[in-house]
Formats: sequence, C-alpha cells, structure tokens
Amino acid sequence: MTLNRLLAATALTAATLFGTSAQAATAPQPAVSHHYVDVQGVKIFYREAGDPSKPTVLLMHGFPTSSFMYRELIPKLADRYHVVAPDMPGFGFSDSPDRSQYAYTFDNLAKTMDGFTEALSLKRYAIEVFDYGAPVGWRMASAHPERITAIISQNGNAYEEGLSSGWNPIRGYWNEPTQANRDALRDMLTLQSIKWQYTHGVKDPDRVAPEAYTLDAALVARPGNDEIQLDLFKDYANNVKRYPEFQAYFRKHQPPLLAVWGKNDPFFLPPGAEAFKRDIAKAQVYFYDTGHFALETHVEEIGEQIHRFLDANVAQKH
Repeated sequence: MTLNRLLAATALTAATLFGTSAQAATAPQPAVSHHYVDVQGVKIFYREAGDPSKPTVLLMHGFPTSSFMYRELIPKLADRYHVVAPDMPGFGFSDSPDRSQYAYTFDNLAKTMDGFTEALSLKRYAIEVFDYGAPVGWRMASAHPERITAIISQNGNAYEEGLSSGWNPIRGYWNEPTQANRDALRDMLTLQSIKWQYTHGVKDPDRVAPEAYTLDAALVARPGNDEIQLDLFKDYANNVKRYPEFQAYFRKHQPPLLAVWGKNDPFFLPPGAEAFKRDIAKAQVYFYDTGHFALETHVEEIGEQIHRFLDANVAQKH
C-alpha cells in the first residue's frame, strides 16, 4: 500500500470511529425558549426546548426553586427529546394568586399542572420530579397512568423511610398547627437557610452558582409568598398520608423508573431512593456524592444517566 493510500485509509478509519462523537461534541446545544400559558385563570411560565414531534420530558421543580433549577439539564436532553419545564403557581415566574382565590395544596398544584399539560396538548410524557415536584407528579401519574412513559426521580420522595429528622420542625406544625409553630418555620424561608439547602452535603460549595439560591430567596421574599410557602409546609402532611396510594400506583403500573439521588440530602435520605425497588422490579437507583440540589454540582453525570435511561425506555417506543 502506498503512503497516500495508507494515510487515506487511516483518515477514513478515524472518521468512522470518532466522527460522530466529535460532531456531537461541537454541535450547538438546542435553544431554550420561554413562554406563558393560561391554565384555569393562572398564568404559568415554562421553559421549552427540542423538537415537539419527539418524545416529551416534563421537568417538575421543587421548593423553593423553579424551572431555573433545570437550566443546564434542559439543553442536554433536548438534542433528542422535547423538554418542557413549568413553574408551579407561587413559584418562579408563574402567577402567585392570592390565597383567598387559590388554595395552596398539593392536590391543587397537581390539578393546575394537569391543566398545564392539557393546555400544551402533552398527551404522553416522561416526568422528572424533584422535592415538591414529586408529590405533584405522583398525583398526576396516579390519575393518568396512561400518560406516563417513564419517571426520573431526583431526590423526589415517596416513602416514609426517605424522610429525615430535618422534617421534625415541620412535623411539629402538622401535629399542632398553631400560629407559634407556623411562625417557627419562617427561618426556612430566609436567604441563609435557602443557601444552606443548596450547599449542605456538597464537597465543593464553590461549584454552586450563587444566582440559584439568590433568585429563589428573592422570589420567596415577595409580599405574601411566605404565607404561600407556609401553607404548603402544612399541607405536605397529606403527601405522606398518600404514600401508600402512590406506592400502589408503582406496583400496579411498573413505570420505568430511574432514581438519581444526592446521597447527602438533609431532607430526603438514600433509603427513600432504594425503596423504589420494592415496588418497581426494574427500578434503577444511583447515588452521587452531593446534596439536595444535585444538578448544581453533578449535572454532567446525572444528565448522561438520564439520557441513557430515556434512550433505553422512551425513545425506542416513540
């Protein structure tokens, strides 16, 4: 073989082996757009990326954050999926109706989020849940199991053993819903406390972007939002009461489930992630050496794991 032919063959082999990954590495990430939609008189803000003809992934945020928590994950999934991330009422850039006009319960949040999916004509979707997004998502899945293609839980709990002692002050309010016990929880709404939620259990807190907890604290500090959050603290007791119902949904329908868990979470313990395996035979559970807001420090690793899971369980069925 001549030198020119050898070089040409080598180049062709390299292109075959590495061309696809090299192109993927340099390909621009899908653009994220920002929208509002009216749902039963409540203006809901949402982020969206990817081709709407592709399988949909619905990202549900938790307390005290918003769809902003998914800002880095959305484009990572949108290369092959239609990704939608709403802000629930009282959070982020969605409306915060007056408490006299809108009941801040998890039942009502789930009703609004169901209405959101219907307003966008999302007939089937994989759902990622985090923190408060979990009990909202469990309600949505239990009510409409035919809509759910798969579940990703990032520190989204459904089991008693997943609740840490960090819930004790809130449990005290459940047991004795006095004004004194309600007021005792206000410290959880301060910038210092919200920052702690982001940084506790994180090996390198400098990796946590300050705009995340600063934005959360600023939105929680809006007039009247503290009372909204305290209402939800109180109503969380109803989520725990419904855990057996949610677990029955898992057992009956066996949705593909991936748990990606910050193992140092001060609120939701690793046994809560392992417990999924009791009810879903093929549940996949992975732990990461980080805290509650695991995407702040491990979005690359978790994003890759989610992508593999969706590729195996959702893309092939579309």
